[in-house]
Amino acid sequence: MVKGQNKNELQKGATMVEYALLIALIAVIAIAAIKTLGSKVSQQFSAVASQV
Repeated sequence: MVKGQNKNELQKGATMVEYALLIALIAVIAIAAIKTLGSKVSQQFSAVASQV
């Protein structure tokens, strides 16, 4: 009984680590996209503002 319960706890722990890694990967991708797109959007706003 204890062995089965311990195996289940290990599986839950592994799943939690997988979710944490997935969230970290998504965060890194989002930060990279925001940095890349943020500078381009800023340049566009500056161009429009200078035209006005």
